[in-house]
Amino acid sequence: MRVDWKPGTLIYPLPAVLISCGTMEDGGANILTASWVSTACTNPPMCVVGIRPERHSHSIIKEQGTFAINLSTVSMARETDWCGVVSGRREDKFAACGFTKEAGTVLGVPLIEESPISLECRVREITSLGSHDLFLADIVGVRADEQYIDPETGAFDMKRAGLLVYAHGEYFGLGEYIGHFGWSVRKKKTKRR
Repeated sequence: MRVDWKPGTLIYPLPAVLISCGTMEDGGANILTASWVSTACTNPPMCVVGIRPERHSHSIIKEQGTFAINLSTVSMARETDWCGVVSGRREDKFAACGFTKEAGTVLGVPLIEESPISLECRVREITSLGSHDLFLADIVGVRADEQYIDPETGAFDMKRAGLLVYAHGEYFGLGEYIGHFGWSVRKKKTKRR
């Protein structure tokens, strides 16, 4: 039996990502854990990120107009959670997590080298929504760990990367592969006689 429930943010699972921002200088970078992240457009490539105004990273991103989305993995789960509950005003999160800071090749924004894939983003628009501000951004650069790129197809292997997702206060690894886009309508190959 289905019942009515109070309205809430129950669109899950979501990616558990590490947003990096700031400068490459010692102590100039910060990391924020976020799950309110989504693709907004394919061409040009754009994304959206929801960030609370009181978060330390909010003012850095608003002022500089750049940030990076670093996908997180199951092996990075502890650091991902920690970066979401500890303030960058008091901690150097790169140092505390043992992450290697890597300069993005397009914007120079700090990336997390341990992330299997990082997206450099330039803020296009900020919309105040209430508890969060929505940052609409152009994805202007992508750095990927080549061990997860299929040399034949050029596709990024999400399963092998062991990506982390967030669902209603809990973290999970991605589950079993089911199919690719359009597999439900793809015609089966017939054998020739």
